[in-house]
Amino acid sequence: MRKVNWHVIPYLMICYIIAYVDRVNAGFAALQMNGDIGLTAAMFGLGGTLFYIAYTAFEIPSNVAMAKVGPRIWMARIMITWGMVGVLAAFVRNPTEYYVTRFLLGAAEAGFFPGALYYVSQWYPMTHRARVVATFSVAVPLSLFIGSPISGALMELNGLLGLRGWQWIFILESIPAVLMGVFSIVFLVNRPADAKWLTADERAWLVRTLDAEQAHKKHVGHMSLKQIVTNKYVVLFGIIFAGASATSNSLALWMPQIIKSFHLTNLETALTASIPYGLACVAMVYWGRRTDRTGERVWATAIPLAITSICLASTNLTGSLTVTVALLSVALAANYSIKGPFWSLVGTYLNTQTAAAGFATVNTIAHIGTSITTSLIGVIRDRTGSFPLALLSLVCLTTVGALLVAWLGDGERRAAGTDAPAPAPETAPASALRGKT
Repeated sequence: MRKVNWHVIPYLMICYIIAYVDRVNAGFAALQMNGDIGLTAAMFGLGGTLFYIAYTAFEIPSNVAMAKVGPRIWMARIMITWGMVGVLAAFVRNPTEYYVTRFLLGAAEAGFFPGALYYVSQWYPMTHRARVVATFSVAVPLSLFIGSPISGALMELNGLLGLRGWQWIFILESIPAVLMGVFSIVFLVNRPADAKWLTADERAWLVRTLDAEQAHKKHVGHMSLKQIVTNKYVVLFGIIFAGASATSNSLALWMPQIIKSFHLTNLETALTASIPYGLACVAMVYWGRRTDRTGERVWATAIPLAITSICLASTNLTGSLTVTVALLSVALAANYSIKGPFWSLVGTYLNTQTAAAGFATVNTIAHIGTSITTSLIGVIRDRTGSFPLALLSLVCLTTVGALLVAWLGDGERRAAGTDAPAPAPETAPASALRGKT
């Protein structure tokens, strides 16, 4: 498993860092771009919504295609196309062109994260997955921790070769995606049975271990795409994750403008925006490892969701930059900590045949909530002049998610006929995906 870690985790982390930088660099570009091409806050938010509309529309087909053609080719396709669109975004001249590039970027990137989850499910036994997902997912706050100062520095290239600083952000932060796409074709291995860097005994052990786990999952063997998309557990997980997804994605896009509203310079804004993500990196790794040690997934998801909700709501009680950054730091640290235990919990419900479409469906449903809140934040900000009030939409989603995951855990205990805490999913898997919804 150490060999697998060294071949899988660094690759996924680098790709995810690039992906997230390309997704949210518009947040820093907006500090100049909005004025240059005539975007209001609501129009900027609409662009974010169009990104997620495309992302959700193409996410499930993308993951189904990955399961058929293999991660090596499909991951390369995803990264090369999103890098090309990212460069194209540097040359938009008006709101319409901005909308088009955001939509195309969402379509190009669709399927990357659930595809990564599917890839992990093909390589890791359940006892390793929470820490693995948490470790490679730390790329998200890490990308914003290191990407925020870089974006701020790129803004200082304003005027170089006749281009604005925001144009340099799009160009220089998109090229690495194309390079990693080409690298994927050479480097990536689809499944353990094909891994030449494992010995024959190691390959046999890993394949046997993963196959044996399937016998302990209560699932339906094969399901149609329609059955997966409408399955009550899949839908429930999508709603639960909507708050976490909306919070991480919306704040990544809006954080620079929230901090800029305290009258900081562009570089000060970038450096300050990196603080919450540095703390989130540490929290994610710690919480993922703790979750694997205890085997507890339900409350490891519900508690951070509740903390996220409370902190976001509390931003309405202060006008201080320091307090606001502190609250956003705790909110993001809690919110990102959810990823490891949550996706590991989802994995206990999905077998090999349903994993690709199942992960994509959960993520797609969650991103519907993200697309709505991204635009809603801009509308509320324009009408009220207040970012804290705009964040209340995120508070609603995270509160619902915390209550639903707690209800799910209670239902599992009742199904087991005991009020005792549910056993670890690896030894006593949760109820199965059913053919009937």
